[in-house]
Amino acid sequence: MIAKPPGKGAISVLLLIVFFDMLAFGIIIPFTPFWAERYGASPFEVALLFSTYSFFALLSSFPWGVISDKWGRRPILCFSMLGTAISFAWVSQSDALWMLFAARAFGGLMGGTLPVAQAYIADVTPREDRAGRMGMMGAAIGAGFVLGPGIGWALTRFGTGEADFRTAFMIAAGVGAAGFVSALLLLREPPSRAKSDDPRSIPARMKAFSVAGATPGVLYPLVILTVLAFCMAGLEATFALWTERQLHWGVREVSIFFLYIGGIMVLVQGGLVRPLAKRLGEGKLVVAGTLLMSIGYATVLFVFAPPLAFAGGALIAVGFGLANPSLTALISRNAPDEHQGAAMGASQSAQSLCRILGPIMAGAAFSGFGRDAPYLAGAIILFIGFLIAIRALKVAARSQSPG
Repeated sequence: MIAKPPGKGAISVLLLIVFFDMLAFGIIIPFTPFWAERYGASPFEVALLFSTYSFFALLSSFPWGVISDKWGRRPILCFSMLGTAISFAWVSQSDALWMLFAARAFGGLMGGTLPVAQAYIADVTPREDRAGRMGMMGAAIGAGFVLGPGIGWALTRFGTGEADFRTAFMIAAGVGAAGFVSALLLLREPPSRAKSDDPRSIPARMKAFSVAGATPGVLYPLVILTVLAFCMAGLEATFALWTERQLHWGVREVSIFFLYIGGIMVLVQGGLVRPLAKRLGEGKLVVAGTLLMSIGYATVLFVFAPPLAFAGGALIAVGFGLANPSLTALISRNAPDEHQGAAMGASQSAQSLCRILGPIMAGAAFSGFGRDAPYLAGAIILFIGFLIAIRALKVAARSQSPG
């Protein structure tokens, strides 16, 4: 009997797994800076904690993508979600700053869910439909950011103290375990995927990486995607500290803010990206998204009350919601079929590199030049990304014109 290939049901299961992964991450984002401060972490050390996770994610994301080309998407998704659950449980039992760093490093090593999920979508989706599927995946990510901080808000509402911090990370561990069970019991392997070279071969890995970024159609969106990751990583690492000093916020208010911007991302990525991409093309969505994000970061100069912070957050969320899935779709569409896993892994590796540098540089700017400095720098960097997007659009138009 020939196995029935995965269809819409498989995509639904995959989106559920991605949702669980990001729900767990969304739960802990508002808590992590305050949890680290309880163990004496400085603003720079808080940012370094975020960078530690990203550093080890950088080491693992590309190998996970290539290995999944060879051994299958489902086994790697199972392994990654199990490791994620263990890492959050470890954080919940930490009682010193070095243990937080060790647990987050382990979590980074297990962070193969997103690149492999993107490769899975590429396996079962025609090229012309990938923007919509990537938008759905972006919506699943945004939904995790919606409900995750909502759970954090509920924990701060019904209690205070150290127990709430530990409970938050244990709940995140349980969510990760739910993702593991979903991958193990509900997800089927795609009927076919292109075979890569031996992933254990360093030359083979480098060859796949070079193929993934060899053409402008992949290189331009890859560069812009790293710009977005750099700026968002700096915001995630320092925003709680900024609002603590600027607006006197705590975990509860930060949770509400992330709940708010996550909701906007869900609406944009789940409801707007697909029809807009078909009508305008992904390139124009990237141009609009990077410009909106740049303006959103610049509004930090005018934030003297909570409503202004929420207005700037809305611009950032809409811009990111438009640009991020469009960039991922462009990378997948323009990468060779036999290197889909490598292309997605290269994308995640590049983003992880910026997620290492973003928090470090944001933390250094925060400490050395004032709390507004990371966001003003982010506005400038995103505007550069906007100019690159315009350039990429012109290059694409010239390549498609006759003669």
